[in-house]
Amino acid sequence: MFEATNELGNLALQTGGTLTDPNAAAALAVGLAALGAGYAERGIGSAAVGAMAEDDDLFVNGLILTVLPETIVILALVVVFIV
Repeated sequence: MFEATNELGNLALQTGGTLTDPNAAAALAVGLAALGAGYAERGIGSAAVGAMAEDDDLFVNGLILTVLPETIVILALVVVFIV
């Protein structure tokens, strides 16, 4: 993953762009927020499915905990549109 980031930075600098472009910063912020939310949902989703397999009454709790990390991405999008 770090190699891809280095290649992207080198490509941006070679084409005459800068890494301080506000649009690039906004895209990076939302992308990293989505990556973090996906990483969090990976563990929460598997735990929620395991809990629901044992007890069907935990469906609502599992659903809420699975959707909760997505609010980070929504908040990042709101911040991008405000700024």
